[in-house]
Amino acid sequence: MAAMRGAVRALALVLGLGAGPAAAQEAAAVPKAPILTLDQDRLFAASAFGKRALADLETAQAALLAENREIEAQLMAEERALTERRATMTAEAFAPLAEEFDRRVTAFRSAQDAKSRDLLKKRDEERQRFLQAAVPILGELMQQAGAVAILSEEAIVLAFGGIDITDAAIARLDAVLGPGAAPATPMPDPAPDAAPEPAPEPAPQQAPGTAP
Repeated sequence: MAAMRGAVRALALVLGLGAGPAAAQEAAAVPKAPILTLDQDRLFAASAFGKRALADLETAQAALLAENREIEAQLMAEERALTERRATMTAEAFAPLAEEFDRRVTAFRSAQDAKSRDLLKKRDEERQRFLQAAVPILGELMQQAGAVAILSEEAIVLAFGGIDITDAAIARLDAVLGPGAAPATPMPDPAPDAAPEPAPEPAPQQAPGTAP
């Protein structure tokens, strides 16, 4: 978000950009004013590019959540089985099984947390890709309006109406960029330690004080 705001504010310094072709209805929607305003969040969320990126993220998050639930169910079932077996085993025989189970639970949590962070990173990367493509198009709209700067709506304390170009920018971006393409890098596959494997069956244990 900070990068997007910084780049949009940097448009105030952009001069001499060549204006590209624009549809008649877009030209009518661009006000003539020295200062323009822009809703940056809506620019991304309402654009075809942003909608595609957010839908991809939502799908990946849903898949990760389903994977988490599946593995958690397996771990809970295994924990119950270990608890039942504990009564038939010596402490020495049970300890390594419990330690192995704890290790896999920790590995699962670490792997799934890493995937969640990776999804957030990909979301930020998508916004950055969108920004890089949007800057020259916003520059064209700025020149078309005869403006010297585009400011975030959040930075405006008082202004006359009719200087917001968010809708015009979305229309122009949709016409030029469309939904864009998803990043070439696929979402990460489950980590090797993420899916738990059943704990090994222990060798038969002789109860203390009994003959073989």
